[in-house]
Amino acid sequence: MQNVAQIVVELVRVYGPDVLKALAVLVIGWLIARALAGIARRVLDRSKVEATLASFASRLLYAAMITLVLITTLGKLGVPTASFVAVIGAAGLAVGFALQGSLSNFAAGIMLIGFRPFKVGDFVEAAGVSGTIEEIQIFATRLRTPDNKAIIVPNAAITGANITNYSAKDTRRVDMVFGISYDDDLKKAKTILEELQADDDRVLDDPAPKVALVELADSSVNFVVRPWVKTADYWDVLFDMTEAVKLAFDERNITIPFPQSDVHLHQAS
Repeated sequence: MQNVAQIVVELVRVYGPDVLKALAVLVIGWLIARALAGIARRVLDRSKVEATLASFASRLLYAAMITLVLITTLGKLGVPTASFVAVIGAAGLAVGFALQGSLSNFAAGIMLIGFRPFKVGDFVEAAGVSGTIEEIQIFATRLRTPDNKAIIVPNAAITGANITNYSAKDTRRVDMVFGISYDDDLKKAKTILEELQADDDRVLDDPAPKVALVELADSSVNFVVRPWVKTADYWDVLFDMTEAVKLAFDERNITIPFPQSDVHLHQAS
């Protein structure tokens, strides 16, 4: 029993200071890591960085500092840390090769959250699909189509192509084309189109709406009608104006022609 006590006393004498130093490094490092992660989160929140990015960045900083603290603690205990660093580096390299696609999506997610080409609620066209942004995640973005289908698009596919944000501006121009017959009164048709825009309260005065003859087509004389509206009124104005033009043309005897061909038969003698 006396020998065991002597061994314990000897171990405490030899390794006790190193153990105390290691515990101090571990506790102080943990407290510093928590404090710095909290400071980073508050700074990012005050900078109006996206909440998802702020949370992820603060957690990543905390994990990196805890890893550093653990390696330093092992060093204080006399454990060779060079091998641990090498193992961690090799593991990181292997994981990087295995998760190339995920890492590219992660990097793209950081770009989307940081540069904010769109936000939740915007209607966008990206990666070949169109829909309303519901959630921007680190690896993927969730959209809702107009017919209420959920689409999850990898972030790398979004940043790797053009992004069209239909909600980015407060106003939009509605582009419509209406054709009339060659036999109809040109000025009368133009007046009808101008009156329909003037009578619609949703059509903005500035920029001014436009009606212009754009094409003498094969079977029709085509007008472009381009009113400016608030972005929220775009689809309603498009649908309502199309219906109103058809009704007004019918009422005032303006013909909307359809494509047709004349066939001439010649009888051989």
